[in-house]
Amino acid sequence: MKVGNVRRNQLVTTYGVGSLIAFGDTSYMVAGLDSWVVGEPDLHEARLEKRLKVNGFVLPPAEESEKDIPVLRFPEWYVCSVCGRLQLLDKFLSEERCEECEARLVPSRFVVCCRRGHIDEFPYFKWVHAGQLPNSSNHKMLINVKGASASLKSIMINCSCGASRSMNGAFGKRAIGQCSGRRPWIGGDKEDCKEIARTLQRGASNVWFSEVASSLSIPPWSDAVFCVLDRYWTMLKNIRDKEVLRNVLSNMPSVLKSGFSIDDILEVALQRQAGEQEPDTTDLRLEEYRALCNGYPQQRLGNEFVCVPAKQIDQFVSKYFKRVMLVTRLREVRALRSFTRLSPYAPGANIQDRAPLALQPPDWLPAIEVNGEGIFFEFDPRKVADWERRPEIQERTGKVRKHYQEMIDQLKVKSDLKVIPRLLLIHTFAHAIINQWSLDCGYPAASLRERLYVSDEMAGMLIYTATGDSAGSLGGVLAQAAPNRLGNSIQECLARIEWCSGDPLCVEADAQGVNSLNLAACHACVLLPEVSCEINNVFLDRGMLVGWPDCAGSGFFS
Repeated sequence: MKVGNVRRNQLVTTYGVGSLIAFGDTSYMVAGLDSWVVGEPDLHEARLEKRLKVNGFVLPPAEESEKDIPVLRFPEWYVCSVCGRLQLLDKFLSEERCEECEARLVPSRFVVCCRRGHIDEFPYFKWVHAGQLPNSSNHKMLINVKGASASLKSIMINCSCGASRSMNGAFGKRAIGQCSGRRPWIGGDKEDCKEIARTLQRGASNVWFSEVASSLSIPPWSDAVFCVLDRYWTMLKNIRDKEVLRNVLSNMPSVLKSGFSIDDILEVALQRQAGEQEPDTTDLRLEEYRALCNGYPQQRLGNEFVCVPAKQIDQFVSKYFKRVMLVTRLREVRALRSFTRLSPYAPGANIQDRAPLALQPPDWLPAIEVNGEGIFFEFDPRKVADWERRPEIQERTGKVRKHYQEMIDQLKVKSDLKVIPRLLLIHTFAHAIINQWSLDCGYPAASLRERLYVSDEMAGMLIYTATGDSAGSLGGVLAQAAPNRLGNSIQECLARIEWCSGDPLCVEADAQGVNSLNLAACHACVLLPEVSCEINNVFLDRGMLVGWPDCAGSGFFS
């Protein structure tokens, strides 16, 4: 039975495996990859496949496809909307109506989750009896909403044995106790979980957070001759004999019609096979950073990465940036790797115990690809290094570094992320320029996305179109780098963020945002839609760009 529709990209970012989707009066959970009916991987990105140890990616089925994404009912506890009868759905005679009052049934409002991804029904029976489970099994429960207020005290759980208790306190940190380890999306046995479960509302935004891994297609993998092999690479990668591989390629119609010689395609296939056998020791971001800095002009039709220097950069821009590159064609692959609940994965954290997407891990992952355009900025490394050494900059960055370390210690995870001044500088500038360009070129901010390149070796960022529709190829982003326009755009951007409607509270704040990982940054100045920021709107500070009251001249652009 078809229960509803979601967009293809939402099955990777918003409604992936293990998430809850409400259609009408019913709630469903997206089933694990074991249940998906898909063919061979039809999407490839060699560098990302190697990093995630899979043979390819699968585009989630579209509406016109005969295949579909399986879902299951969750929660299984339902309530009559009139009489308040509360029990498992299979105890009702009908899945839609209560047999006593013929009113519609609605799923339970509450679920319990832990940060490892487990989710279970709210334990109503245990809750109303205060943990003391009676011997008799003949109990009938009702939910009574008094309506006197919107608080949890007004929601009463009543049992036929006379026990009664409100939902007040159910959201406390230790109200539920140890997690049950249940994984409904894949079934199987419960896991042994020592986490403390927390009560959440079924439709809350923190019931499910995706962990998405992404990569840009860069040379040589982005060349048209490499793309010819993608469709058949699952088969071709296992043919080790050179002559056999040549014969197979010679009999493929798409290879013969590609315009490339068999020898060229054979050489590329052998090169790709050899690359996949090498150990994965490369830094994906560093490789992309070097490709963006070096550029790659259009050599033949079909190349998925074209990057050329911007022309006639004015003096203001060249004062702060070593180079500005126009990425006239790019391709990004985003794959759903795992998910978490309660809170998203901490930026930079090394996750050892991910929530599984399948009971038996397949050799593929669901993914989408985005084709678009963008502009790459490389900050002047000498100027950045000199600015970072200032004592006031180090002291201000230390506030954020301290809060980040406290969060990592609390979560009991390890992290390789270095909270250095250039991270706050480049990230805040990326947000500021996205907000500016959304005004200048007509894009909504949610259609633009950042990609940060920050380390001791890197100091750059890529702003690019983040949607797969027509907004990704209208040329509006590239137009911002036109002669005599880019400098004006950046200066207007800096002028706008000098003042915030939340000042002086915003600019003087010592801690803002999630886990106090922001300083001078709020929704009125530099925060962006979640889809535009790759590290959850943290590590932001306007003061790094334009200074702050005590040090008005310490900003990078001051």
